[in-house]
Amino acid sequence: MKAVVVRPFVRLLLVPFVVTLAVLALLTAASGAHAATGLSKVAEALRAGPVYVDPAASGLLSASDADALAAKIKDADKPVFVAVLPAGYPTQNFWTNLRTETGVTGLYAVRLGDRFDARADSSVLSRAGVRNLVTAVRSAGDTKAQLNDFVDAALRGDVGGSAPATWSGSGAGGGVNTGALITVGAVLAAGGAGAYALVRRNRARREDERRAALAQLTVVVDEDITAFGEELDRLDFHPAEAGADDAMRADYERALDAYEQAKSLMAATRRPEEVRAVTQALEDGRFSLAQLAARREGRPLPERRGPCFFDPRHGPSVADATWTPAGGAPREVPVCAADRARLADGLDPAFREVETVSGPRPYWDAGPAYGPWAGGYFGGGILPGLLVGTMLGSMMATPSYAADYGAGYGDFAGYDGGDMSGADFDPGDFGGGFGGGDFGGGGDFGGGGDFVGGF
Repeated sequence: MKAVVVRPFVRLLLVPFVVTLAVLALLTAASGAHAATGLSKVAEALRAGPVYVDPAASGLLSASDADALAAKIKDADKPVFVAVLPAGYPTQNFWTNLRTETGVTGLYAVRLGDRFDARADSSVLSRAGVRNLVTAVRSAGDTKAQLNDFVDAALRGDVGGSAPATWSGSGAGGGVNTGALITVGAVLAAGGAGAYALVRRNRARREDERRAALAQLTVVVDEDITAFGEELDRLDFHPAEAGADDAMRADYERALDAYEQAKSLMAATRRPEEVRAVTQALEDGRFSLAQLAARREGRPLPERRGPCFFDPRHGPSVADATWTPAGGAPREVPVCAADRARLADGLDPAFREVETVSGPRPYWDAGPAYGPWAGGYFGGGILPGLLVGTMLGSMMATPSYAADYGAGYGDFAGYDGGDMSGADFDPGDFGGGFGGGDFGGGGDFGGGGDFVGGF
């Protein structure tokens, strides 16, 4: 009998299929286990895809239904995670531990036996938003209907961020998942290139949008830096001039340092939220110039106040004045002396206009990119009162704004939805235990009583 000779190139072609068969064997063997999977394994599966079905809960959601749900979430490019677990699954510290183990900022929904609940990072969806979604689907029929209703409602709403880059394959873990097994073979045979490109496509689109927003914002910030440099020139202060003292020289040095810092920071800026540091530096520099001017003229030193709301280039404000935006409610805003006089005379203030697709508009009605710019000048504490009822104020209060530009209202250090934050998250977002035998303890993230009948 002649020996069969397998040529080298044939061996190379067979490698992916041999590996695939090995993987299939391992997955099939694993599917024989009917005990509930540990939380670390659940988290591992969710990092790989948006839907996980525990082998012990495979009767609640079929493999094909799980695949369809996963595809829907991935097509929307949103950080929505769904797990189906068996009744009796351990629930002590469930939400906090799941979020810590997964380590990804997102919206998490879990069907545990016949019970359902959800939690989310506040940068992705507000607590009230999560409560409303859960309440809306509590009366849904079977697991398939409930999970699809929840995901559909979440994707129609204002879920912030985009899908994590770790997702690949079908994302429906657990059980004997035919779609997952087919995907494993295809990815191994093709080298995973196509799947990786699909996962990254939408994230690249969002990065393009951020770059466009930064380009729009850069025009305004560069104008601010130029205006501050012109103020320094007009001041015409020389440290060695007659009458100059150490306090004046210190003010001038701080103003110069702020100018150089603003230029340096702007040159290094790559994301819209980073602009906040630039305008903070400019605001500090203008206050130093106001102090220097007062010392040179023998006037009392000015109180440290925020800049003029209508245009920070006007310098530090001197008082608060009542102002009513078009279609909005009256509010107190910090104003410079010139704008205070205009308002007192019944005239419009000299507000800052920026370019939009509809022509020049006040910055508070020009779109989300100007949030970081305003946040650096005014800080997170006073912005809600200043901007409420304006386009910018409405945008900054949404989870999608927080995901794209930061945590909202001038605090721009938050994680994007879908980012790997590990255990660095607000435990209050995933609070609420399993007291009283209910999956959520009947609580609003912390036991407030809104999740009646849930877990």
